[in-house]
Amino acid sequence: MKMRSNLRLPRLSWRFIPVWQRNYLVWRKLAIPSILGNLADPMLYMLGLGYGLGSLLPDVGGMPYLTFLAAGTVAYSTMNAATFEVLYSSFSRMHVQRTWDAIMNAPLTLDDVMLGELTWAVAKSLLSGLAILAVIWGLGLYGNFWMTLWIIPVVALVGFCFGGLGLVMNAVSPSYDFFLYYFSLVITPMVLLCGVFFPVSQLPLPVQAVSAWLPLTHAIDLARPLVVGIAPGNIALHVVALLIYGSLGYVIALALTRRRLLK
Repeated sequence: MKMRSNLRLPRLSWRFIPVWQRNYLVWRKLAIPSILGNLADPMLYMLGLGYGLGSLLPDVGGMPYLTFLAAGTVAYSTMNAATFEVLYSSFSRMHVQRTWDAIMNAPLTLDDVMLGELTWAVAKSLLSGLAILAVIWGLGLYGNFWMTLWIIPVVALVGFCFGGLGLVMNAVSPSYDFFLYYFSLVITPMVLLCGVFFPVSQLPLPVQAVSAWLPLTHAIDLARPLVVGIAPGNIALHVVALLIYGSLGYVIALALTRRRLLK
């Protein structure tokens, strides 16, 4: 019954902007190490596997393997940036530093605070995705430059999706160590099953059926065609799926966080 009373539509307002601004001002002091940390892993995968393994492979999915991998890495990097932000950083502000408690002494609600956290995660993931996109432009891995500009709203949408999902985990985690379960049981399987490193068509049919429902698959199915210069198929399906995942995640995370803070 308590969960039902906490589960309601969020009351959205523009008061989330100061929360976003506060996070930005704190991040700005450590911007360079933060950017380098977010980029190191996807860049190593893209350049190491793309040039190393890619030189041994024929075209994959009708494109050079480096291009194939770069398109998947845009979505992968965006997912990681949003996830890390709403897990480790948001958990620190909520549970360790008690920043959320201090903010809610002002005329702001938990809905405002968590919307500020979600939009800040979108901003961080957008920065990460744009950095990978800049590498794609610099290496000439695109088919049509103007088509790749559509990747920018896709990156923001992916950040929203995984930011919302990550907030759910943030709401129920007792400690930082608990996040390892989320990475091991959710994030890593999606990276392996959703087509970042190889086509989903190479997987067994039952696994392909599972992969089709995963949010990272929808993200990659939007991003990869845009990199090679063609319009994605089933655009509405992929966009709606990512919006649903992110929105449901945010609403459920709000209910779980209300229950947690009331204990």
